[in-house]
Amino acid sequence: MARWQRTLLIMFVAQLISAMGFSIIFPFLPLYVQQLGTRTGLSVEFWAGMVFSSQAITMMLASPVWGALADRYGRKLMVERAMFGGAIVLMAMGFARSAEELALLRALQGLITGTVSAVNALVAASAPRNRTGYAMGMIQVGLWSGVAVGPLMGGWLADVYGFRTAFMVTGTLLALAGVLVWRWVDEPPALASPEVARMGFLRAWRRVLQAAGVMPTYALRFLTWLARNLLLPVAPLFVQSLLPSGAPVSTVTGLVVGLSSAASTASAVSLGRLGDRIGHRRILVTCAFLAALFYFPQSLVHSPWQFLALQALTGAAAGGITPSLSALLAHYTRPGEEGVVYGLDNSVVSAARAVAPMLGAGVAVWFGLRGTFVVAGLLFLVVAAVGAWLLPESLGALQAAVLEEPPAVAHSSQAEK
Repeated sequence: MARWQRTLLIMFVAQLISAMGFSIIFPFLPLYVQQLGTRTGLSVEFWAGMVFSSQAITMMLASPVWGALADRYGRKLMVERAMFGGAIVLMAMGFARSAEELALLRALQGLITGTVSAVNALVAASAPRNRTGYAMGMIQVGLWSGVAVGPLMGGWLADVYGFRTAFMVTGTLLALAGVLVWRWVDEPPALASPEVARMGFLRAWRRVLQAAGVMPTYALRFLTWLARNLLLPVAPLFVQSLLPSGAPVSTVTGLVVGLSSAASTASAVSLGRLGDRIGHRRILVTCAFLAALFYFPQSLVHSPWQFLALQALTGAAAGGITPSLSALLAHYTRPGEEGVVYGLDNSVVSAARAVAPMLGAGVAVWFGLRGTFVVAGLLFLVVAAVGAWLLPESLGALQAAVLEEPPAVAHSSQAEK
């Protein structure tokens, strides 16, 4: 087994475990806020929102910095930082005494974690460029599998053993994932880029953002996550509207989310591998168009099984978008810049996660619950159009230009460091 394949296998397992750990707390986090209570007199609903948004906002700010440091000091080190740091902070949440303390710990989590971008950077740097789509697809399988299983485990742990025990289990899983990376992943020294190490942060970010195709790809990443997370605040309410009174709304909602994630998992590797052969741009445009096609009729469904089936089809289509965008970023940029590239990428994702629930709630108020599906479909149509019109036609010439020896870069000023 080649070293990059061994690294991919270990990172797949570590991503699966860490995603499972982080997602354990999702089903009961608002209930934990309610149990803790507030000391400032502000509503529990306000602090429940802050617990979610504070983590996204701080991660949006911190991810580019951690990404730039990864290119200087090692991407494996950044994965270890995210996983071990997350283990400590998540365990500390189990000892929170108020909603305010929990919100502060969630903000700290956003500052020091970011496992997804760290894992993406390490895998993209390790895998051959012509196998990037396959590698990113495997990592997405690990991520979505963990996200599908984690909430089920978290709900059971919270019901049987209590909220605080669930946080202990989460921290243990993250620590286990960190040990796997620390013990068995070897980052080749050649992955470090002396040129990037001489740059200040601002210069490194500027060079990545100025590369052909990068800015449209980041815009597509934002729109994709915006569309997929638009439904977060309204999905349980929509499921409730489809079911008779007294039906298990939470169970059906969990089934919808789980099936959609499972469909994304099933399609990610095969579509990533296909993108390596026929081009990731083509996969991206096709999958975005299909996702839009499956979102529109969801605004018309009148039974749970119709909603479940269309969500599964949407998940399968969306499963090809994420690895395609990750692979395109690797193709559009130079080797040695993976930390900066995926740090900025994670910042874009965090920004979308912070905006999407508020936008989804606003759309539901203005246009009704069913209107959110139409807006999500329109966003995916925009993704397909932008991908078809603005992304570079061919990666061959672009890769040749990217891999050319760049001119010497002067030492950056202290202000950029």
